[in-house]
Amino acid sequence: MKYYILFGPPGAGKGTQAKFIKEKFNLMHISTGDLLRKEMAEGTPLGLQAKQLINNGQLVPDEVVVGMIKTTFASNKDVNGFLLDGFPRTIAQAEKLDEMLSQTGEKVDKVLSLVISDETIFERISNRARTEGRKDDADPAVIQNRIDTYHQKTEPLIGYYTQKGNYCPIPGEQTIEEVFGCICNQIED
Repeated sequence: MKYYILFGPPGAGKGTQAKFIKEKFNLMHISTGDLLRKEMAEGTPLGLQAKQLINNGQLVPDEVVVGMIKTTFASNKDVNGFLLDGFPRTIAQAEKLDEMLSQTGEKVDKVLSLVISDETIFERISNRARTEGRKDDADPAVIQNRIDTYHQKTEPLIGYYTQKGNYCPIPGEQTIEEVFGCICNQIED
C-alpha cells in the first residue's frame, strides 16, 4: 500500500490536484474535513465523539482524527494507496501518523508539496472568494491569518519530511497541467 501526503498552503491547488491524482493512480483521497463530516453523519463512535467536541466549541484531538484515518485505511483495501489532504498539519500529527503506519510495517512514501508564494496564495484565495462565493475567503485579514498559521504551524513539516528523505517540492505556480505532470513524475519515480 502506498501513502502520499498532498501538502501546501491554502490556495495552492491541493483540491484540484487531488482529483487528478486519485483517478490516475487509484488512490483514496482522504480529506480530514470530509472524513470528520462523514463520520459524524454516519453516527460512528468516533463521529459522535467528534460531534460532541465540535458542538462544545473544542478542537477534535489528534487521537480522534488518527482513529478515523486508521479506520479508513483498514476498510479500504481495494485501492493502490491513500492520498492524505489536510493531515498531518503539525509535527505531532506527523509523528502519530508515522507511529500508526509503522505498526503495519508501512510508511509515508512521499510528501507532494505544492510550493507557491504568499502573494500567489493571497491572490488565489481572494479570487476563490469572488468566483466561488466563499465568504470565509473574502476578508484580507482572515486570508493573512491563514497564511501566518500555515507558516507557523504547518510549514515546520517541510523540515520533518526533508529529514526523512520523502519531501518532494512541486513548483505550484505553473499551469494545472504542468503541476500535475510534476506530481506524476514524483509518484512514478
